[in-house]
Amino acid sequence: MPRTSPPVAGVAALAALLTLAACTTDTSGADPSAAGGKSITIGTTDQVSSIDPAGSWDAGSGTVETEVYATLLSAPNGATDAKPDLAASIALSAPTKYTVRLKPGLKFANGHDLTASDVKFSFDRQLRIADKNGPSSLLYNLESVAAPAPDTVEFTLKSANDSLFPQVLTTAAGLVVDEQVFPADKILDDDAVVAAKPWSGPYVIDSYTKNSVVSFSVNPAYGGSLGAPRNTGVVLKYYTAASNLKLDIQQGNIDVAYRTLTIPDLQDLGTRPEVVVHTGSGNGIRFIVFNLKTQPYGSATPQADPAKALAVRQAVASLIDRGQLAEQVYKGTLQPLYSSVPQGITGATESLKALYGDKNGGPDKTAAAGLLGAAGVTTPVSLNLQYNTDHYGSSSEDEYALIKTQLEASGLFKVTLQSTEWAQYGKQRVADQYPAYQLGWYADYLDADNYVGSFFAAGNWVNNGYDDPAVRELIKQEQTEADPARRTAVLKQIQDGVAKAVPIVPLLQGSTAIVTRATIDGVPPKLDSAYQFRWAELAKR
Repeated sequence: MPRTSPPVAGVAALAALLTLAACTTDTSGADPSAAGGKSITIGTTDQVSSIDPAGSWDAGSGTVETEVYATLLSAPNGATDAKPDLAASIALSAPTKYTVRLKPGLKFANGHDLTASDVKFSFDRQLRIADKNGPSSLLYNLESVAAPAPDTVEFTLKSANDSLFPQVLTTAAGLVVDEQVFPADKILDDDAVVAAKPWSGPYVIDSYTKNSVVSFSVNPAYGGSLGAPRNTGVVLKYYTAASNLKLDIQQGNIDVAYRTLTIPDLQDLGTRPEVVVHTGSGNGIRFIVFNLKTQPYGSATPQADPAKALAVRQAVASLIDRGQLAEQVYKGTLQPLYSSVPQGITGATESLKALYGDKNGGPDKTAAAGLLGAAGVTTPVSLNLQYNTDHYGSSSEDEYALIKTQLEASGLFKVTLQSTEWAQYGKQRVADQYPAYQLGWYADYLDADNYVGSFFAAGNWVNNGYDDPAVRELIKQEQTEADPARRTAVLKQIQDGVAKAVPIVPLLQGSTAIVTRATIDGVPPKLDSAYQFRWAELAKR
């Protein structure tokens, strides 16, 4: 179910669309039990790093956050268009200003009023804390936020004609928090968050044992446009082994299994009538990141040499057999990837394909050896490579074992693999402890910008030391370019420029998979993002 991103519309047209969308019927406040709602049990192997929206930007944390916090705008299940949620309307009031009107009577679950002051606080806090594992880099074009009235928020942007900003408001960077609960300059501990009940979304947390079990019930104070959930609540259970997750969904001990089952498990479950395997589009990506400080010959190493460091990265890009990874590890369910922007997204260009290996997407030992030899690199190169299984799935072990085999078969590398649990992985990678490591990505919004700005702009989330002023300037251009053809050309320039430096090595692109019991309704037909799977639509027959 690949789907291309929507074309970049004119800012005024998009703002008018959003204003019109505010007139849709508000079904919030309805009683789910009146429609025969039942509780849903969901299982996952993913992990939460933090439920403070300023302190995390990963699928495990986002799964919880997007259900208990609300945004001004949202993208309903299976949709790409941003529509008002806490907002009543949004309008472009000046070339660099969006004005948002809030719905009347909004409250947090703890009884505090939710006003424009809370919205301003939430965005100011994201920018002030700027946690390296948080989503603040999405606010690249935000100059300032004002709250001139309790129901009015004004966003002043750095650059005019930013038609993507309404999409940014739907993301983790736009989650609205209670200014009476959260400190302005630091992350709040999960237990303190839960105790304060600062929930603005469709659900509240009733009990919380981190990465073990969390119980949710419907938030009666939620005043957004997503409507009342079709269930009475959710129990979220965490698993350390995908095999146990598979067994419980198969036996009916849970209703939904989400992130992450192995490919053989998904194939087996797909043959069973009591469950349904829902697959998504191919916008999820998997890649290797090089830390430009600590990689072989990196800037912080005793042997620092930019030319040799580049040759190492280019040689790795020339040796990896993506086709073999896709077929041998993922049984053809994932596809080779040659850019940070996956195929199916408007503006995607397979920039690495013609540069490395056999110049047609395949590996080439001779090409890799030539790159290393021309730079004077002594072989074999020792490479420490980190990966993770509790966030990126247990198949990561086989994936990185095969990458090690591919690199070492050339005689050009000696690879040391190490796996780390997600709770430490995010912290250690941004502390420059991993010379090379695994990352993955699902889109916050379906646009190429989410795959280039989040990776290569100033203050980006990848945070690996890559900083190219020319690429940064091109990213600024694509973010505000209204002409689709010109914007596509700029996106190609960005991908071509990054490919020459190869700070990341794209590996594979593929789909989201959710498994439900056959008695569960409400999974959207188009799963284009890890963050579009919303619980409120789930109902048990």
